[in-house]
Amino acid sequence: MSNELYRLTATEAARQIAAGSLKPADLMEACLGRIADREPVIHAFAHLDPAAARGAVPRAGKLHGIPVGVKDVLDTGDMPSAYGSPIWDGWRPRADSAPVAWTRATGGVVIGKTVTTEFATRKPGPTANPANPGHTPGGSSSGSAAGVADGMFPVAFGTQTAGSIIRPAAFCGVVGYKPTYGTISRIGMKIMSDSLDTVGVMARSVADCAFFAGAVAGRDLGDPDSHPGRAPRIGICCSPSWGVAAPETHALLQRVEAVLARAGAAVEQRELPTMFSALIDAHPIVQNAESARALGWELANHPDGVSEGLRERLNFGLSQTEAALAEAYDVFARTQQAFPQAMADLDVLITPAAPGEAPNGLEWTGDPAFNFIWTSLHVPCVTVPAGTGPNGLPLGIQIVGRRGDDRAVLAWARWVEAALG
Repeated sequence: MSNELYRLTATEAARQIAAGSLKPADLMEACLGRIADREPVIHAFAHLDPAAARGAVPRAGKLHGIPVGVKDVLDTGDMPSAYGSPIWDGWRPRADSAPVAWTRATGGVVIGKTVTTEFATRKPGPTANPANPGHTPGGSSSGSAAGVADGMFPVAFGTQTAGSIIRPAAFCGVVGYKPTYGTISRIGMKIMSDSLDTVGVMARSVADCAFFAGAVAGRDLGDPDSHPGRAPRIGICCSPSWGVAAPETHALLQRVEAVLARAGAAVEQRELPTMFSALIDAHPIVQNAESARALGWELANHPDGVSEGLRERLNFGLSQTEAALAEAYDVFARTQQAFPQAMADLDVLITPAAPGEAPNGLEWTGDPAFNFIWTSLHVPCVTVPAGTGPNGLPLGIQIVGRRGDDRAVLAWARWVEAALG
């Protein structure tokens, strides 16, 4: 039985640990056993030290004894932090980032560092999709999504600048939660875009995401498993990126709309006003201009260590005029202010989590077309599994709400998760 403990959700494992029916060491051993079996295929880890994981003594707290995967853009004082770049290979910070520090303070055990794309931006690492190792797990939170999906750890940190939590979670068939911007502290993170970078989490249930994120953020994100007492008012939103949706996503949105209506939701079509299309141009200007400034030391001292693809995007960022950047920031401000009215009389929006199934191959982590708008708006997003596509790979559906309304968004995401079965 113990070798199957890796299948436990974090909330169930925490319940059993608190009741004394599960020892943290047994849960850790089950996860390490799963890693030993699957890591040679999946390559989820940038750093793994099984002896250190076994020897860690968890503190008392909400996360007591829960193994946690940490994306390798978050500093860890006892493990290397290379940020997916050869420039930082072997670097060991002196201290934990704030998310990691609060993970440990509340009893979580860092099982290892998970693979990220280069600076959570460009060149992918070796991680494969557990559903089909010939396909990408998505990025940039590649190792976190794949590790949660494959049972290596029940929860993990991701970060999102465009679509780096929601898209890989959807590709791997797990739950991804990108909180309202700033909910989880970014202190000690390798920040690339100060206006966009958001720390979030991945797990195998919505309740696990609320449990884990609430613990490390010091927030009460509620119990999504509790019944809300009514059905939600949902807007089906194709978003300005609808043109890149694959046939399986067209079919998915139609099916989800029908299922949610049968479950009792009040469902209507709700597209964003035309002004939101300006984010298509504004987001890459802000992201790449800020990333180029953030990597000033690397560009000055180790330019050859920056991949060609990333250099192209950084040069694009540096080429922006002051007026273009000011206009992009103004687009952010205008659309953020207008979004609550765009959602008037609705609880949440439902929109695709990705254009379709995970692409074939490991050289491209997929298109964030259905994510960057919500990241720019600083609003909470949750993706839940919603079946499979034509090649048998996972599909996800994204639940979006108002800024600061995370508790309600998580509750409605759980309602959607249950309705979809």
